[in-house]
Amino acid sequence: MSTYTVTVEPVGREVECDEDQTILEACLRAGVWLPHSCTHGTCATCKLDKLEGDVDLGEASSFALMDFERDDDKILACCAKPQSDVTIEADLDVDEDMEVHPVQDFTGTVALLEDIAQDTKRLVVELDREIGFNAGQYMKFTVPATEKDGEGLEEVDRTWSIASPPGEATRLEFHIRNVPGGRGTDGWVFAGLAEGDQVRLSGPYGRFVLKTTDDKHAILVGGGTGVAPLKSMVRHALEAGEYEGEITLYAGGRTRAHLYDVAAFRALEEEHEDQFTYRPCLSEETAEQVSADGEDPDGYAYGLVTEVIEEDHARLGGCRGYLCGPPPMVDAALKTMMGRRLFPRDILREDFFDESDKNSGGLKSPLIKR
Repeated sequence: MSTYTVTVEPVGREVECDEDQTILEACLRAGVWLPHSCTHGTCATCKLDKLEGDVDLGEASSFALMDFERDDDKILACCAKPQSDVTIEADLDVDEDMEVHPVQDFTGTVALLEDIAQDTKRLVVELDREIGFNAGQYMKFTVPATEKDGEGLEEVDRTWSIASPPGEATRLEFHIRNVPGGRGTDGWVFAGLAEGDQVRLSGPYGRFVLKTTDDKHAILVGGGTGVAPLKSMVRHALEAGEYEGEITLYAGGRTRAHLYDVAAFRALEEEHEDQFTYRPCLSEETAEQVSADGEDPDGYAYGLVTEVIEEDHARLGGCRGYLCGPPPMVDAALKTMMGRRLFPRDILREDFFDESDKNSGGLKSPLIKR
């Protein structure tokens, strides 16, 4: 196997990269922090300029890397693999709130695998050693090779956000929604994975992290398992005392069956009543339906998350937004926040893509930090 040198400008840093390794992976493992988000060629966050050399562009989405950009020597670092020594030019601006933790490989043991909501499981993995990460980052899992319909399927990677806080350095929690036909979910986590099994994973990845030096009112908006990285942020902020500002978490679900950890968030709200507000939002249930089942209807908000935010806030100027979940929800929440006078520079987003998004688009506004 050949190994090539990737020179990262404008800093002149040289990184060794194997021919079967992406440029992003090699840089992150060397502690060179290239901007990135999805790591599978969909979001375009890692787009940069190739100044010299030859690369294989890999499975970059035609929406994230358009034909004219390919002609202009643009590449997606998360997909591109070197075919010679390469020189790239990248934006290496790292947020001062984000400690850079080089990507490493880990072996973990499944300590807990349980149903927590409709089509959703909690996966807890005990690592072979400690990991450093920022609240909001994610890990990449290796899904084992399998056979289906008599055809062998190769190993693939799948990424899931860490829901536990950085203080829990060897025990990581993940929230995983089943995707029908998905290799990592329907074909693995929901099919045969069991407590006691070993898993291979690497990380941490991502720059969707809590700005711990902030004192702005943080408005956290999560749809489905988009709540996972927000839970890490909330616990880190409150339990470790790592945030001075007010925090409001909007967790959206179609019904109560789609929400999870409601009791845990309510307990945090009660313990930190002067700092933390929890707003579970139901888009397909009413107060009458909740009350009929013997629950407190006042404990929930009703309607889409965006509608609840609009009812709660006439203006959001001076706040900080954190949006995470399916792209349509994130886009809608973004428009709502901007309509309430929150500047794009104060909104961070993390879109949860799946493999089908490579062929259906996914480009987001370049004004939004990911």
